[in-house]
Amino acid sequence: MSLGLPATYGAQTRLIRRPADRWALVALIAGAFVVVPQIATDYWFSAILIPFLVLGLVGLGLNLLTGYAGQLSIGSAAFMAIGAFATYNFELRVPGLPLLVSLGLGGLTAAAAGVVFGLPSLRIKGFYLIVSTLAAQFFVTWALTKFGWFSNHDASGVISAPRLVVAGLDFGSPAGRYQLTLAIVVVLTLAAAQLVRGDVGRRWIAVRDLDTAAAVIGIPIGRTKLLAFAVSSFYCGVGGALWAFAYLGTVEPHGFDLTRSFQILFIIIIGGMGSIAGAYVGAAFIVLLPLAIDHVAGALFAGATDPSNLQNLQKILFGVLIIFFLVKEPDGLVRLWRDARARLRRWPLDT
Repeated sequence: MSLGLPATYGAQTRLIRRPADRWALVALIAGAFVVVPQIATDYWFSAILIPFLVLGLVGLGLNLLTGYAGQLSIGSAAFMAIGAFATYNFELRVPGLPLLVSLGLGGLTAAAAGVVFGLPSLRIKGFYLIVSTLAAQFFVTWALTKFGWFSNHDASGVISAPRLVVAGLDFGSPAGRYQLTLAIVVVLTLAAAQLVRGDVGRRWIAVRDLDTAAAVIGIPIGRTKLLAFAVSSFYCGVGGALWAFAYLGTVEPHGFDLTRSFQILFIIIIGGMGSIAGAYVGAAFIVLLPLAIDHVAGALFAGATDPSNLQNLQKILFGVLIIFFLVKEPDGLVRLWRDARARLRRWPLDT
């Protein structure tokens, strides 16, 4: 009896199974590279598109760890900070090192730190693992602030972006920073999608669903968990470097505080855990909701609203949405979209 699954393992692990979906993805990527730079303004690049891409990438990193491997963490911002400061120091202290190599090395440094802070996952899980990753958040911020070497002994601990030059091309303009960020995000997202469909992703899911059963069938639990921490931290580290250099241009250790970690966690809860697309859907929601609130408040109250009240309203809305998705739709906005698309495919038979 057919269950609607592809007949071969290779077909099951294919990145995109439906030809229509493959063409849609190609059109989306082509439009992002070609059309968007022609129509978007500098404000859109700097305030919306770049933070959306970076937050989506970091959300994807956390989703690999929490959504796929089932390891809870609220230390994403710590690994973002490690990636940013490591990339800065590689660029500063190794003359002539290509920017992309520095980004990769910064990500690998964050991955190594992720393995260290992921060691408690070999013995503990759940709430206690959250506390362990919370320790990483405070320790990294303290270390980067305490030891001036990381910021080249800047009095305020601030690091500034190196020249964004790749293969002789200058990506320092808003459109250039967007295209550089987009290229890195597309490559890493496709790599993650292929990873979770292969053997590694299947091991992560097995450990997430029931680690005892996974151990019985021969999956190395410890190595699988640490690999999830390493890959997740690599994505967060690269995202942190892009956040510091492509988005902000300069950053200090407290720019990667606990609030940022919670923001990344909210992204995957709202977008959908265990979903590649969920990270970007959640990031779009996080970036666009404050703008929508500002525009609505401006239209209704003609700018008479106190900005602090708008910030409190944003926090209230986020809290309500988190509760709603945790209770009513744990799979997030992506699940709602998939259900709607399935109903459209069955229409008008499903009425």
